[in-house]
Amino acid sequence: MGTPYERKQNESVSDDVVWHNTTVTHQDRVQLKQQKPVVLWFTGLSGSGKSTVANAVESKLLSLGKHSYLLDGDNVRHGLNKDLGFSDSDRVENIRRIGEVAKLFVDSGTIVLTAFISPFITDREQARALFEDGQFLEVFVDTPLEVCEARDPKGLYKKARAGEIKHFTGIDSAYEAPISPEVHVLTAGKSIEECALDVVSQLSELGYLSLGGDDGAL
Repeated sequence: MGTPYERKQNESVSDDVVWHNTTVTHQDRVQLKQQKPVVLWFTGLSGSGKSTVANAVESKLLSLGKHSYLLDGDNVRHGLNKDLGFSDSDRVENIRRIGEVAKLFVDSGTIVLTAFISPFITDREQARALFEDGQFLEVFVDTPLEVCEARDPKGLYKKARAGEIKHFTGIDSAYEAPISPEVHVLTAGKSIEECALDVVSQLSELGYLSLGGDDGAL
């Protein structure tokens, strides 16, 4: 039957469903917000610091007067994706839905941050394919497994090692690290503040925080 993503791709859209063009355009929203909309796709192992760093980045963006929204993996599973488990096929569908939601935020002119393990390269590439060139930046929060397991903030690694959690990334389910991420955050020896500043500085250098001219003091 294939994964939920594959089944969705094979479904035809009804002829009764027609795309509705709106009066307010994407470019209108971009001009209003005076920033280049983009999705910052944070990926990394559980305990790597994805959500913490993404949260700190959004705080910095707010202080610069930027319009952003953070989609956190755990939070989304309380609502939009609460019907999904953690099997490989459910993980694929989880990422597919998030990609579609992130696309809507980018269309609104917003800088959207997503903090999900998103362990498979193919799924992250499928998410990237939803966006125009330059609208998707993969942010690899690179933290060694042994460090993540030592932190174990939710006690999940301990449960996975004990066999109480199945399909746990890094233990009995694979994590495929990014090959060429646009933003590479090496967390070892760095504070959350330093990691967040690094991400925002790179955003500024890439020109996402303005439509030309000064991106503001970082």
